[in-house]
Amino acid sequence: MTSYVEAVSELRPRMRRAIIMIQDLIMVLVAVALSLILSQSRLSFDAFSYAGLICWAVIVFAAHLLFRYCGLYNTVWRFASTPDFFNILKGCGILTVVLYLTSLAFRYFFQPVAGLNERQFIVFFLVSFTIISAPRLYYRFLRDGASWRILRRAPGGAPIRQALFIGRLSEADVIVRFTRTAVPAEYAIAGIMATESDAPLGTQIQGVPVVAVRPRLVEVLEEYVRGTENLDLVIFGNGAEREIEDYAELVRVARHSGITVVQFSGLSELGQGGRLVLDAVEMETIMRRSAVATDIERIGAFVDGKRVLVTGGAGSIGRVLVKRSLELGAEAVLVADNSEFGIFQLDQLLDDDERGRLTNRIVDVTDRRQMMRIVGEFKPAIIFHAAALKHVPILEENWEAAVETNVFGTLVCAEVAAKCGVPQFLLISSDKAVDPTSVLGVTKRAAEQIVAALHEVHAAPGGNSSGLNGHDNGNRHPGTKFIAVRFGNVFGSNGSVATIFQAQIEAGGPITITDRRMTRYFMTVAEAVDLVIMSATDAEGRQGSDDYAIYMLDMGKPVPILEVAETMIRMAGKSPYTDIPIRFTGVRPGEKLHETLHGENEEVVKLDIAKVFGLRSEVVSWAKIQAGLTTLQAALRDQDKAAAMSVLMGLHEERNTPDRVEPKAAGQSA
Repeated sequence: MTSYVEAVSELRPRMRRAIIMIQDLIMVLVAVALSLILSQSRLSFDAFSYAGLICWAVIVFAAHLLFRYCGLYNTVWRFASTPDFFNILKGCGILTVVLYLTSLAFRYFFQPVAGLNERQFIVFFLVSFTIISAPRLYYRFLRDGASWRILRRAPGGAPIRQALFIGRLSEADVIVRFTRTAVPAEYAIAGIMATESDAPLGTQIQGVPVVAVRPRLVEVLEEYVRGTENLDLVIFGNGAEREIEDYAELVRVARHSGITVVQFSGLSELGQGGRLVLDAVEMETIMRRSAVATDIERIGAFVDGKRVLVTGGAGSIGRVLVKRSLELGAEAVLVADNSEFGIFQLDQLLDDDERGRLTNRIVDVTDRRQMMRIVGEFKPAIIFHAAALKHVPILEENWEAAVETNVFGTLVCAEVAAKCGVPQFLLISSDKAVDPTSVLGVTKRAAEQIVAALHEVHAAPGGNSSGLNGHDNGNRHPGTKFIAVRFGNVFGSNGSVATIFQAQIEAGGPITITDRRMTRYFMTVAEAVDLVIMSATDAEGRQGSDDYAIYMLDMGKPVPILEVAETMIRMAGKSPYTDIPIRFTGVRPGEKLHETLHGENEEVVKLDIAKVFGLRSEVVSWAKIQAGLTTLQAALRDQDKAAAMSVLMGLHEERNTPDRVEPKAAGQSA
């Protein structure tokens, strides 16, 4: 029987189904014969006569139609379950009733048949259900039981990889089953470490023991890796990083011992092998706090059908903003970026439908004439201003470019948005803007001040584009909603520590870190983008005293850069300091050891959005901003860095002057 099951399982799906159909029909005929034998009936006609053969053919034809109708051939045997056996029960029951009614009709209209009564049909039903179900049940037993692991070998006779599962018991049940049904067999679950603290320790799920429960997961895993050389794999359940406080430590223990770490994210190809989808555990999953589920319905309703312009749309954050806007149903998206290659790379990430709604423009955001033309023609409902220069050490030497792009680029885009009547303008800001000590920091702080001042101007009655450049062209538009969203490092973005460390590890080291005490906030680009859009969604409906010019994302706890480096080295299968040296180079100009997300003079306001806060901060008046920018332009023309930094720091450091105003309600004048 086992050899037969194995042989059938190797056939192509169509051939396998045809053989199963023939097998079921043979079982029906066997059931008829057994029902007559077991009930000791003697028929009044020859079973092999012409009439008898017609009778067998009718039974076979009726059985085939009924079994197809009941769905017996829509399920793969290895996944046969209670509903499938109910279908067999239903098919055999209907077939029995049809045959019984047919015999009654034949007896009434033609001639009685001796030796045929209700007893034979009851026996037929029981026998047919049993012998049709038996092969399926036996196949399922072989696949789920230990006997199948003896029967099925990995390719080339290779041993099956032994794995520990860490997650919920409900997922463990699914994963144990599907690791046994995978063809070819790749891994076997040796133990389950349950994330539920009240899980029954020592019990078994499909023969696999529960070996640990919270909070002793790390301790037990360490015992496992020390006590056995046969553990090859650790499989985390879906969402384990949100449920397990020691998630990063569990990954570290496993990787340090050379054990592969993956995460279960679903099932695929159920009709062709029942495969688990196991994703590699990346650094962005390990090094940050738990993600929060995004309100897709809310941000989708906000973006759906709108025209969106993304400056810097070819950058690491900008391209995800572009793709996310397209996914959420934006009518059209325009990318304004000065990098031809970046735009080309973005295009490769999109499918045909997304490309059809995307427009690209190679443009410098400081070019007012070009930006006016682009915005005027495209007529966006929202501008995400992500264009910026952002590398601290480089900008210390190239301060002119930082001022041009980060300050005057923001000014140009914001004024163009106001003049063209764009309903919303959102600046992507940075934690470097808080108590800035670098060129990057002061320029991003100035960009925030520009946006905050324009936010106040347009919150006033009749707030519009008039007078932003000192003149009124007579074109009045509804006030533009100006906001900035401030957050820290985006993991894996261009030039982030992750990409730098990865390149250094691939080169064999050393990894260079400025200071072992240095920490940074980290967030995945996908979560940052969703929260940025959520901030824009929230800002759209706010007015008066509850209106915020600056939003701040909750980045969780800061992460030591040294820990990032050590974890990435272990992820590469190497040992820190031994295989890959770590060298400390000293803090570079403009760098801080620790970043903060808000200043001492800023009030953090909790909103009804997870991981998003509003900031109440003093706002520099638009008149003072204009005066400062005029002085800044003069310093830029003279290439006087000291004067330029003095202007920018002066705007930041002044407190409570007549030119600085508190946030106000929409009913107050600017």
